[in-house]
Amino acid sequence: METLIHPEIFGRHVTAFFTGKSPGADPERIARAASIDKQKIYLPIQKHTDKVLVLDSDLSPRIADAVITSNKGILLGIQVADCVPVLLYDVKRNVIGVVHAGWRGTAASILKKTIETMRERFGSFPDDIKIAIGPSIRWCCYHVGYDVLESVEKATGIGEYHNPPLPPFSKGGLGGFYCLDLASANKYQAVSAGVPKENIWVSDECTYCHPDKYYSYRFAKGTTGRQGGFIGII
Repeated sequence: METLIHPEIFGRHVTAFFTGKSPGADPERIARAASIDKQKIYLPIQKHTDKVLVLDSDLSPRIADAVITSNKGILLGIQVADCVPVLLYDVKRNVIGVVHAGWRGTAASILKKTIETMRERFGSFPDDIKIAIGPSIRWCCYHVGYDVLESVEKATGIGEYHNPPLPPFSKGGLGGFYCLDLASANKYQAVSAGVPKENIWVSDECTYCHPDKYYSYRFAKGTTGRQGGFIGII
């Protein structure tokens, strides 16, 4: 059974959805689901960078973990298996974007940089940007060390996106584990970039908690498949 989650926040102006294990991120199945030519689906080469690619007519694969475009007839996509998939849409200027935000990308403020690039390249105002944050590993299951938390906190600021340290821990939480919620951290970053809270939709599903429905790198303890997030003005 195909899992397609359509965030209602975008309305009918764009084609936007998140997938589960089925259809995953397979271009042929995504093309059928979106009624688009497979050659019109753009997936960047993801490397956990903070690189934001502005896509023009050149659809050759390039390294990036965020892509934005004003091109119509193109379906942008990113692949995830616990990391946070983010979709963006500027309702006034018809600009779309996708972001792959793992902890490294979140610590590098990749979502904020994507919003800034939309402002610089297309004149987007944050008030006009709507955002959907898809299924990812949530704080119930994402245990990290203090070094990871500190990196994300430096980029995000103080907020309710992590729990106090779990034992064993020493002074300051060093040596212990924290429950980190990257989806919430990215929401904080979007708000700090000027996007109104009411413009942000967040899935409440945890990929680790639903291994029957979603691929989870941590649940699989290594190699696994990918689901994705896709958006296009088609």
